[in-house]
Amino acid sequence: MKTASTQASPEKFAADVLAVPCWEGDDPVGAAAAALDKAMGGALSTAARSERFRGKAGESVVVHGAGRIAAGRVLLVGLGRKSRAEGPALRRAAVRAARAAQGKGARTLGFVVAKPDLARQAAEGLGLGAYRFDRYLTGDRRPTSSLEEATVIVQKAAGVAKAVEAGAAVAVLVNRARDLVNAPPNDLHPTAFAKEASALAREHKLEIRILDKKGVEKAGMKLLLAVNQGSVEEPRFIHMRYVPRGVKNPPRVVLVGKGITFDSGGLCLKTAKSMIDMKCDMSGAAVSVLAISAAAVLKVPVAVDAVVALTENMPSGNAYRPGDVFGSLDGKSVEIINTDAEGRLVLADALAYARSLQPDLIIDHATLTGACVVALGSYTAGVFSNSESDVRQYLRAADEAGEDVWRMPIVEELRDGLRSDVADIKNVGESYGGAINAALFLREFVGDSRWIHVDIAGPAFAERPFSQYPKGATGFGILALVSFLSNWRPDRARRSK
Repeated sequence: MKTASTQASPEKFAADVLAVPCWEGDDPVGAAAAALDKAMGGALSTAARSERFRGKAGESVVVHGAGRIAAGRVLLVGLGRKSRAEGPALRRAAVRAARAAQGKGARTLGFVVAKPDLARQAAEGLGLGAYRFDRYLTGDRRPTSSLEEATVIVQKAAGVAKAVEAGAAVAVLVNRARDLVNAPPNDLHPTAFAKEASALAREHKLEIRILDKKGVEKAGMKLLLAVNQGSVEEPRFIHMRYVPRGVKNPPRVVLVGKGITFDSGGLCLKTAKSMIDMKCDMSGAAVSVLAISAAAVLKVPVAVDAVVALTENMPSGNAYRPGDVFGSLDGKSVEIINTDAEGRLVLADALAYARSLQPDLIIDHATLTGACVVALGSYTAGVFSNSESDVRQYLRAADEAGEDVWRMPIVEELRDGLRSDVADIKNVGESYGGAINAALFLREFVGDSRWIHVDIAGPAFAERPFSQYPKGATGFGILALVSFLSNWRPDRARRSK
């Protein structure tokens, strides 16, 4: 979809649908679209009263232009109360507008923005809302039309065109992450993912290094190899790098992603119901490679590396077993208690590799634990960290991005549950506090590095649309990373140590 901007008057802008976001209030239309309502002879305010539209989040009303304005239809979209953060509210409204317009067969959409500094969020929302995953649909099931052009209508202001361009570019990359996660596991195995990463690296002029199975063996990533034992598909390990031009001694962040392209649970086999969506277990890897692509597009002033470990977790006569003990890239030995706790194993090697790059900060994303979903529900990610200054900035960035995250504790008393009688550490701890146990396990492999762990098991893949996300793959985490990388101010005192 093409996304553009214009300073045209809303009543003179020709489009199949013209969307007007309205804040909640006694007369939301009067504040948002007085000139448009006047041109339509009061039809907007009349329809709003008739439909009891108050501008609440999620509310909408459609009014036909009837030839009185250039647009075919006007869509009023509720923003909710103005006390809410304006940027996330507007992005969500743009998502709903694009979905509604596309659902009505519209090819062109105008979206009115009152404040120029919100143009980028509007462009992001329009691109995200137009997303469809229809690659495998045929015949009558394939959509016959789609939204082809969306235009942000905003009063004249410097930088609006660039802001809209940036927002549209970010939306494209989030949607590409969604495509990766939505792809069926017979098509998106580790080798195919590596090809997609190579294409992204070429497109955005990123350095890339890909290790095949022999390379992984030579590197000493024994935990990644252990998880891979039961699969006929070879593992892959990817390292991508972006370095900003003209920035002297930039701070460095390493993004680490869990890349289980299909998780059967291994010998600790999942139930059929639990297995059905396990193509999404590489969401963290998708977040990492698309976030570094966004960093390159936006030219953020931070050096960024993306490190992802890719494999399937399958049962076979060669699969790793409960009771097995393996070494790791870090050097620690790990006793396997549950083969369905495989994500933390591949992340352990990836985190040890990330640590060797000597970054200022490591951020990992992983669909890691069902326990995090039990704790926080399906729409919120759990955030763990050993760095107060960095995690505060990350939480603020997630809030600005409209991504719902919650700071979780690292409870030291639970560490004893990971002690093994035969190895340095077990891959599973006590029955309760599973998300914390997983974070404690990962912490063993980051050493003294500053680190943020984001457990996206809940919001990475949705059973139904919510907030700014579609059903299926959401791309959750990329918008927060983009905001964080654009604004991060590292603690220089700690960095120098």
